[in-house]
Amino acid sequence: MTGYRHKRGKIQDNAVEALLHDPLFRQRIEVNSKGKGSYRRKDKHAKKGNWEASGKQSNDSLPLAFLFSWLKTPLHNGLVKGFTI
Repeated sequence: MTGYRHKRGKIQDNAVEALLHDPLFRQRIEVNSKGKGSYRRKDKHAKKGNWEASGKQSNDSLPLAFLFSWLKTPLHNGLVKGFTI
């Protein structure tokens, strides 16, 4: 078993009092994760941001390309009247 390595230097007189003033026993505010008072204004992973490279953009036009390739086939040219590519 390893002991706690305190940050108080060499303890001379009172070991208990020295440990009470150590960062291990400092007061902490307990934040609710659920229920009342649990709303977080900032997201948990907000710092990470977008994982895509900055030069890349989303492929939103990809389904549109499939539509135009479908319309170009000779079988479907007669189905869409007045639409030419």
